[in-house]
Amino acid sequence: MLPYIDYPFFYAAHLLGASTDELKLTASFLLSYPLAAVLKRIPDSRPAQKNLFIIAVSLFYLVGLFDLWGGIRTLFISSAGAYAIAACIPGPFMPWIGFVFLMGHMSVNHLHRQFVNAPDRVDITGAQMVLVMKLSGFCWNVHDGRLPAKDLSEHQLERALRQLPGALDFAAYVLFFPSLFAGPAFDYVDYRRWIETSMFELPPGADPSLRAPTRKKRKIPRSGTPAAWKAASGLFWIFLFLKFSGWYSTELLLSDKFMSYGFLRRVWILHMFGFTARLKYYGVWSLSEGSCILSGMGYKGVDPKTGKVMWNRLQNVNPWSIETAQNTRGYLEGWNINTNHWLRNYMYLRVTPRGKKPGFRASMATFVTSAFWHGFYPGYYLTFILASFLQTVAKKFRRHVRPFFLSPDGKTPTKYKIHYDICGYVATQLSFAFVAAPFIVLSFRDSLLVWSRVYFFCIIGVAVSMAFFASPAKPLLIKKLAKRNTPALKRPDSQEHLPSLGLPSDPEKELDEVIAEVKEEIESRRRKSLQKSQKTPTK
Repeated sequence: MLPYIDYPFFYAAHLLGASTDELKLTASFLLSYPLAAVLKRIPDSRPAQKNLFIIAVSLFYLVGLFDLWGGIRTLFISSAGAYAIAACIPGPFMPWIGFVFLMGHMSVNHLHRQFVNAPDRVDITGAQMVLVMKLSGFCWNVHDGRLPAKDLSEHQLERALRQLPGALDFAAYVLFFPSLFAGPAFDYVDYRRWIETSMFELPPGADPSLRAPTRKKRKIPRSGTPAAWKAASGLFWIFLFLKFSGWYSTELLLSDKFMSYGFLRRVWILHMFGFTARLKYYGVWSLSEGSCILSGMGYKGVDPKTGKVMWNRLQNVNPWSIETAQNTRGYLEGWNINTNHWLRNYMYLRVTPRGKKPGFRASMATFVTSAFWHGFYPGYYLTFILASFLQTVAKKFRRHVRPFFLSPDGKTPTKYKIHYDICGYVATQLSFAFVAAPFIVLSFRDSLLVWSRVYFFCIIGVAVSMAFFASPAKPLLIKKLAKRNTPALKRPDSQEHLPSLGLPSDPEKELDEVIAEVKEEIESRRRKSLQKSQKTPTK
């Protein structure tokens, strides 16, 4: 660590009531803006200089700012190990070996952080979580590059790596400083296109007038304004977090004062407790995304309809989508967007054999991966398990109740639809306030205590709802809908199978699938045994 660098942060932490490491982390996000501006101005013809600048800045953050010498060792082991696995191991098991290695290495650090139990300190696990997404995707991209194009999906073909990158390019990809500590994660092919500036070229046949405006001879478009807006929004969220965290905290939920309030007031405080926790992530992810935009990495092309440049390639959170969500899918898909993409593209769809639809195995593998990726605090697992059942109930309401508030063709809302939307909004927001509480509280005992202090209202609601849909009421609803509506209301299966953040889209349906698979396997073995016994000659 650089001498005396902690002094201003000690003073500011005393004034603001925040931890020194949290302020240093925020400072690193803000410092990334002028440094990203410098990075952007290094000539496009000198990619090696850009790579060296990226590595130098990240080393300054890790060692000069946070004194994370052990963190450098951790990142080196993960990245060097993944590169060696991709380079030296042929065959279809290579990506899985890389995945197990990366997750196992990260699990060790998760357990260490849990035993140390210092949540206000910045350690390397956050950066390692981002790196696991990048490197496991890298192993799959290398594997795809060894396969014929006809065996790949469009997404896999676009991301496939036909040859391994050089050590300097790979190190800069691993240590890309605007997203070092908090993401967002992205694939190596995005970094290669950025460093080569091919990302900013118009597709063949596109209208030249749609080319994004640039300065001087740079190919990277002007990105100062969208980056500034992201920085402003990030600081706004951080300011709100610092303000609200003094009012809504874990200590309040566990105190006797909390129980002095009425039930509705306690539910409101629980909701604001979750909102306050989200504010920190809104701020951190907005700040990191803004510096990625300023460097040019956030570029996503030009909207052909409006002619405006799109900078949301690395968007990781949509606060408006979350805070106004009327259903579980809208809520989950606005949160940790890049992690959602990683789980979907590099676990859920990879577990599924080619030519088959994803089922229970894919959902379970994705669920376990998401849980282990976050860590081993009991609160994480309470949240994930209850959220999966909540998503099931929400889907049943949307499938069997919502159509009654639409016209028979399912396209036009009736005058009563506003009442369904209001109920859906209140139920979604309050349910996730309850579900997410253990994710913040972390310990098993304290999580159950918080839940008990609001009388387990969400668990009771989920249980009653599941009992309702398991009763004769469900066939009655289906019968009434079939009589009232057109068959066009049935949604395609492809939309029903895609998970959000590793949560099973329909645990009940997938349990039925695994039971069917087991029965089919038993029957298959019985037939084989019978055939074998018939072929064996009797003595």
